[in-house]
Amino acid sequence: MTLEDTLSAPVTAAFADRNLLRDGDHRRAVEATVAALDRGELRVASPPSVEGGAWTTHAWVKEAILLFFALQQMETTKIGPFEFHDKIPLKRDLAAAGVRVVPPGVARYGSFLERGVILMPGYVNIGARVGAGTMVDTWATVGSCAQIGSDCHLAGGVGIGGVLEPASAQPVIVEDGVFVGSRVVIVEGMHVGREAVIGAGVVLTSSTTILDVTGAQPVEYKGRVPARSVVIPGTRAKKFPAGEFGVPCALIIGQRSASTDRKVSLNAALRDFGVPV
Repeated sequence: MTLEDTLSAPVTAAFADRNLLRDGDHRRAVEATVAALDRGELRVASPPSVEGGAWTTHAWVKEAILLFFALQQMETTKIGPFEFHDKIPLKRDLAAAGVRVVPPGVARYGSFLERGVILMPGYVNIGARVGAGTMVDTWATVGSCAQIGSDCHLAGGVGIGGVLEPASAQPVIVEDGVFVGSRVVIVEGMHVGREAVIGAGVVLTSSTTILDVTGAQPVEYKGRVPARSVVIPGTRAKKFPAGEFGVPCALIIGQRSASTDRKVSLNAALRDFGVPV
């Protein structure tokens, strides 16, 4: 039997009736789910098994996280000169996991950092997953349940939003090889395709208009950035009762070259399109 087969039913039942948390089996199922998230044996959302398929959000795993908050008590933790007062402890055994965390970077218990992750003084929340070789740079935030791929770079001050409720909602997904420039904000279940380049200051929400302006006519997207796109901030004219004003949007101005590897194509994209990062 899989972990889902064993744990999902008692978690779902307890989420529907929290009185069941008084029962040891239901409580242990919640705790085991979060422990499995922390070890990387479960994840909030899974990538498709075939190219071009859809990601699957596991609502019961998010329900377990919400129930875990209800079960935990506030505790004070002291680490050197730092003191924390919270319900959720910090991740442990980072050296064994092959993860580098630079003080005062924080990864919460219930998040998972794959081998080779570098966490500068940033933050990774419960339920989030960060892929192998990815750097979370200074003051970057990876919100609850966000799924960050391998070999990504989240530059300084990037804000990846958390999507914990409703439990069925897709989290923010950033696929492998994506470069996210300084002070970019990605929230509300946005999906960024593999090897995209998101220029500094871009704001991506579920309602942000994303315009591909590389052809004779703009092509509009919402909710996702296609793979290998090079994206910069833009504005779009919109009429209001008081007049016409520019509202923020995102512009796809090109694609990474398919003939180069990730590092080379990133440099080429920045040089060819003048994308600030």
